[in-house]
Amino acid sequence: MSVTTTIDAKVARITLDNPDKRNAFDDRIIASLTEAFETVGSDDSVRVVVLQAAGKHFSAGADLNWMRAMGKLDARQNQDDALRLARLMQGIDQCPKPVIARVQGAAFGGALGLICAADMAVAADNARFCLSEVKLGIIPAVISPYVVRALGPRQANRYFMTAEVIPAQRAMQLGIAHEVVPEAQLDESVDQLVSALLSGGPQAQIEARNLIERVKTGAIDQAMLNDTAERIARLRTGSEGQEGLSAFLEKRTPNWR
Repeated sequence: MSVTTTIDAKVARITLDNPDKRNAFDDRIIASLTEAFETVGSDDSVRVVVLQAAGKHFSAGADLNWMRAMGKLDARQNQDDALRLARLMQGIDQCPKPVIARVQGAAFGGALGLICAADMAVAADNARFCLSEVKLGIIPAVISPYVVRALGPRQANRYFMTAEVIPAQRAMQLGIAHEVVPEAQLDESVDQLVSALLSGGPQAQIEARNLIERVKTGAIDQAMLNDTAERIARLRTGSEGQEGLSAFLEKRTPNWR
């Protein structure tokens, strides 16, 4: 199996498990990842998803033999294939559970899409990142919405065009990773994020993500004021908000924990 999923204590771990090929992905692995995220997203026993990889490297990106084979197909077949990868990225981005990317070693090409589509990322200090597509005469097209969101357009200009390797600390400065830790502490740091996520209301966490999407652009006008007021009013009067407030006032653990 090149993709495995385990679920334990409300945490699903989706693992790229093809270390002999540096976890490079092809159409089969894209399909497996898409199915895995759909499955855990609809599983009520899951609260948090960790996307990780076996071996020394997170992922070398697209498998070059697969890319060569795709290059021999016509434009329509290539577009259909690219849409499958785009839907995987969207599935991670819109997963109804918080997603943490756990990154070690190389994370090249499309692997940055997986990482930037996740809600948060923790990288080992040996991690290195590269948007390497222009060296192959192509562009990081379907991953670009998520990578540009993380880097911002100005930084994306540089790294999309130069294909420079980005060391872990620089990746954190750019917004690709939230934390950089020694590789030996990678699991501990991921577990700390998992614990923090499990303490919050599951509906509120996804609503918080949706809120960010709403307010990140646009004028702070009456429509924005009305929308944000409606969101908090709806959550205050909802079952999860009522439970959270009651638990706090009664000094007890809320039922989602």
